[in-house]
Amino acid sequence: MGKTKRPSYRLIVSPKHKDTQSGQIEILGQYDPIQKTKVINLKKERIEYWLSVGAQMSPTVNNLLINAGIVKGDKKRSVFFSKKRTAKLNKAKADKKAKAEATATKTAEPKSAEPVEVESVAEVISEVKEIVQA
Repeated sequence: MGKTKRPSYRLIVSPKHKDTQSGQIEILGQYDPIQKTKVINLKKERIEYWLSVGAQMSPTVNNLLINAGIVKGDKKRSVFFSKKRTAKLNKAKADKKAKAEATATKTAEPKSAEPVEVESVAEVISEVKEIVQA
C-alpha cells in the first residue's frame, strides 16, 4: 500500500504458513507514518480478540500498539544481537567508560604546588627590544 516515497501500512491478520503478500484474514487498521500526526486507525476490539485467540505480533506492530495504548508492556527490539556481538559491545562500552574515568581523574588531580619563576613584564619587554634592535 502507498505510493513512491509515500508509504502507508496496513495491520493485518494472516496465517503463519502463508506468504505475507498473499491474502489476509482480516484488516485490523492502517498506519501512515508520513503525516505530522502519524495517523493510526485501529480496530481495538478486533485486535484484542485476535490477541486473546493467540495471534502473535511482530515487534514493530507491538510497539505501535503500545504507543496507541491498546497493549500494555515493554517495547520490543526488532534487531537481536548474538551473544558474541553483545559481548563485544559490552567490552567496548566498558573500555569507553574506563577511558572517560581515567581522563576525569587526570583533570581532577591538582597541579603540583611547586613555585614557578615568573619574569616581570618589564624584563621580557626589554629582552624583546634588544633582540629586535640587534
